[in-house]
Amino acid sequence: MKRIILTFIIALLVLPLTAQKYMTRNGYIGFLSHTPLEDIKGDNNQVASVLDISTGGIVFQVLIKSFHFEKALMEEHFNENYLESEKFPKSTFNGKIMNLSGIDFSKNGTYDVIVEGDLTIHGVTNKVSAKGTIEVKPDGIYAGSKFNLVPEDYKIEIPGIVRNNIAKSMEITRSEERRVGKECRSRW
Repeated sequence: MKRIILTFIIALLVLPLTAQKYMTRNGYIGFLSHTPLEDIKGDNNQVASVLDISTGGIVFQVLIKSFHFEKALMEEHFNENYLESEKFPKSTFNGKIMNLSGIDFSKNGTYDVIVEGDLTIHGVTNKVSAKGTIEVKPDGIYAGSKFNLVPEDYKIEIPGIVRNNIAKSMEITRSEERRVGKECRSRW
């Protein structure tokens, strides 16, 4: 009987802790390079991410080879020449929601957020800050953000011959849905 009571008490203590973390393996990150000569769009639907609603901590990891493009040659150049995905196979973000107190995760609604943290791409880490939204729904938590990224800030070299085809600043879109204890379809 003592073991059953002890197990019940431990379960009560552990369950609230685990219910604070939301995760997905199907988050989305896309980027758009728009120039008068050409639009280049890459999409990745295999982003792993964890959100801890008790601390506002947010972490995600992106496999570079999981980006897909309209043209196979773009994908090849992206992996071999620009992001060097064999040498730098993933990108990571480790940050925090700065205005966590303004979000009521127990109440459905859409909340504006500011996220700050360290973004690592191509072996280079930079501090980033981005505005976004978190939407609390009965079936999960949805998050989204758009921000700009400059390839040179991450030592991504663009050869002069194609420099006019690639934007100096790229729009990054991130979206996802997270549910406790379940892998979910996501958009960001």
